[in-house]
Amino acid sequence: MNDQLASPPLLLVPGHWLGAWAWDEVLAHLPSADARTLAITLPGLDGDDAERATRTLADQVDAIRNALASLGASSDDPAVIAAHSGANAPVSIVLDRHPELVRRVVWVDSGPMASGMAFAPGLPAAVSELPLPPFDELAQQASLEGIEPEGLARFRARAVAEPAPVVREPVILTNDARLAVPTTLVCCSISGEQVMQMAESGHPMFAEVARLQQVDVIDLPTGHWPMWSTPRALAEIIRAEADRPADERAASR
Repeated sequence: MNDQLASPPLLLVPGHWLGAWAWDEVLAHLPSADARTLAITLPGLDGDDAERATRTLADQVDAIRNALASLGASSDDPAVIAAHSGANAPVSIVLDRHPELVRRVVWVDSGPMASGMAFAPGLPAAVSELPLPPFDELAQQASLEGIEPEGLARFRARAVAEPAPVVREPVILTNDARLAVPTTLVCCSISGEQVMQMAESGHPMFAEVARLQQVDVIDLPTGHWPMWSTPRALAEIIRAEADRPADERAASR
């Protein structure tokens, strides 16, 4: 059986301010990146979309579902989703609505959201979008470690402001079947040990992790954007996690 037939569909979903372009360096290091591998730009993050500031979480969920369909994902051939950072809101909803379509989810310096949570629930109604903050401000929220100056320049030039509805709306989850989807946490700016301690203590950011039935933790020490700081290492982890049996436990590394 060749790699194309052996490897499951793989969907790469970028976080806040990013489009499919954010995964370019990772895709270059995926040995079997083909018709069954896709990086997407979520609705609201396409700078050419004149209506992008009105896009919602529901729009993003539909886009992910459509992307899975385009990859041929089904209950017989479920996909692996790699989701970075703020992609956790729409991806958490997709896992809730369509757990049968997902063989494994790989959270990249991220994790599943709990029902009722929102990224910026108190965002004033008058605010229509959240632009990428200045880097000195952003660095107080998420580590920029490992990104070269040219990478930061590309980030600034290509970033698209996040639509307010996407960050304001709460994630509503009703299907506990999502908790059975095998999960890998790729821990970068926060160690796996810290993440699991936060989960066990009920910290809102990772409380949902404590409810998952199968969680594998892989440490990749770098900043919050490993697709730029360590793209080869991240690609190797994603490929390995995508290709292993769902019930096989991964050693933390």
